Amino acid sequence: MVFDVKKYLLNKPEAVEAFPFGPEVAVYKVRDKIFALIGMENNEVRINLKCDPAEAEQLRMVFDAVLPGYHMNKKHWNTVIINGSIPDSEVKRMIDNSYALIVKKLGKSAAQLLLK
Repeated sequence: MVFDVKKYLLNKPEAVEAFPFGPEVAVYKVRDKIFALIGMENNEVRINLKCDPAEAEQLRMVFDAVLPGYHMNKKHWNTVIINGSIPDSEVKRMIDNSYALIVKKLGKSAAQLLLK
């Protein structure tokens, strides 16, 4: 992994890291709404990200390292295996998209403030 995923997540406006499920799963929230979860499985970093349902399906077809969201609503969440097979720019785009989808649900004023 060329870029630091956790650092990238925490650089999002008002993003916070929590461990409500124990020390093995980091949860990233904006205003108490989850936009990402990170865990390890088989010595690989895996990140769950929210996604538009149609795009979620497309990403799963394009990338072997994109799976239906583990322990999440599989229609709206993907699990992305960070193993170098997906370009960093694409992983960042997926993170940005997940964050934006959650922020937009917070309301228009929050979206205007957080999605500058």
